[in-house]
Amino acid sequence: MQIILHTDYENDMSNKIKHAGIVESVKNGCMKVRIMQTSACSGCKISAHCSASDSKEKLVEIYDKVSIAQHVAGDSVVVVASYQTALQAVLVGFVYPFIVLVTTLVVILQVSGDEVLAALSSLGILIPYYFIVFLMREKLRQKFTFTLE
Repeated sequence: MQIILHTDYENDMSNKIKHAGIVESVKNGCMKVRIMQTSACSGCKISAHCSASDSKEKLVEIYDKVSIAQHVAGDSVVVVASYQTALQAVLVGFVYPFIVLVTTLVVILQVSGDEVLAALSSLGILIPYYFIVFLMREKLRQKFTFTLE
């Protein structure tokens, strides 16, 4: 499987990320699709000998009722997400926690002057951050949606 990147500037100026996948299951209003996430250089002739070219299987959940009704396990599909969705997911998963970590590190270091306390506090602050993300998973699931083409 390969990543298909598609940019449609003529119609609506929206960028889409597309992945070919196979429907694993369709249950309870949720379709699970297995996609192969590959690096951009996986098509290179020497990719088998290079550590930069990796690929991972991912399981994506789709909650589009129309798409779910039209597919069964084993069907080949194309999963689509917008770059905006991908950017928001990266912000919530990596950028915001990094900002929280660095801010906590600097503040605790300035207040206490203790490097060990600052380091432990900055790592510890990520526990409530990711717990809050976990509690908001339903809201985030609605915001970060995948569709089928």
